[in-house]
Amino acid sequence: MKIHEYQGKAILASAGVPVPKGKVAFTVDEAVAAGKELGFPVVVKAQIHAGGRGKGGGVKLAKSAEECAQIAGKMLGMTLVTHQTGPEGRVVKRLLIEQGMDLDGAKEMYLAVLVDRASGAPVFMASAQGGMDIEEVAAKDPKAILKEVIDPAVGFAGFQARKLAFGLGLPAAVVPKAVALMQGVYRAFENVDASLLEINPFLITKAGEVFALDAKVNFDDNALYRHPDCEAMRDLDEESPLEVEASKYSLNYIKLDGGNVGCMVNGAGLAMATMDIIKLAGGSPANFLDVGGGANADQIKNAFRILLADPDVKAVLINIFGGILRCDVLAEGVIAAVKELHVNVPVVVRMKGNNEDQGKEMLNGSGLAFTTADDMMEAAKKVVAVAGGAR
Repeated sequence: MKIHEYQGKAILASAGVPVPKGKVAFTVDEAVAAGKELGFPVVVKAQIHAGGRGKGGGVKLAKSAEECAQIAGKMLGMTLVTHQTGPEGRVVKRLLIEQGMDLDGAKEMYLAVLVDRASGAPVFMASAQGGMDIEEVAAKDPKAILKEVIDPAVGFAGFQARKLAFGLGLPAAVVPKAVALMQGVYRAFENVDASLLEINPFLITKAGEVFALDAKVNFDDNALYRHPDCEAMRDLDEESPLEVEASKYSLNYIKLDGGNVGCMVNGAGLAMATMDIIKLAGGSPANFLDVGGGANADQIKNAFRILLADPDVKAVLINIFGGILRCDVLAEGVIAAVKELHVNVPVVVRMKGNNEDQGKEMLNGSGLAFTTADDMMEAAKKVVAVAGGAR
């Protein structure tokens, strides 16, 4: 789950991290009122779940109430396109009105904490090259990114924060403030079970003050049950309607661009392998859909409904390994879904494992036009063919 910048800054502030004063606004009047309360100049920031907002025209400086009203009026309701939104962009429905900062002589740097799968631990990253895409920095100069692996049992030690501060070349007088900020960042990361907490830029003013000028926070969905206050920050307008619908039934669904083969699989690894083999057969998957090992007939039916709500889907491939999810339960759900939803696209089914023969008998005896396959490549070739061939 992702949240907006203003929400991320509230989490940072609660952990003692210095952030600029700001208020969220949903209307032009609220934006102007916030500007007057904070004192001009203020920065008007579009709030969407994507980076690169400044380059897309989503960050503007307002020096007066009139200018604030003009900027907010243009920004609210605009479709903001950045390198992270794709060409379709995102509609701006809320703004962050934030106190203006004196950037004269200031330094912009980069800080982040993330869960690193390779080391199996949180990693604190820092770079002196802030205010730009960290992926670009990593590609051009990997050594510009400093890293400290954190032992979860010990936490982010003071010496690690000082090592990063000195590695960034900070003046000695600023190091204690930077160390305190970094430790606050890790505290916030740990407090909310985040999977990523990124500050870009981390600002050091000419006077030697430190601020988190931006905040990006992603949560570990599996830990959200422990943080109802964080879960309440979810903005459904920023998510795909189909993905939101899938989450209601504990289905892991992600819409993919340009595909026409709908995929229903149990298990993330098998789902990824299924998408790969569809590509190998010359087709293109329309989605990632993992129904999970414990899916029941009702979940299967809802998964089918979500798949078919995508107008790009021209055929469906169901690839199930009958372990926890029995093949007969799958067949029951698929048959019920096809009958109830009046499915008019070809459906290819490949099932192996627990109650496989019983599941196949149910499909064959349903009177419905299912196409079956015994192995993954056969299934992939058949579904690509009925979807209209290679793309």
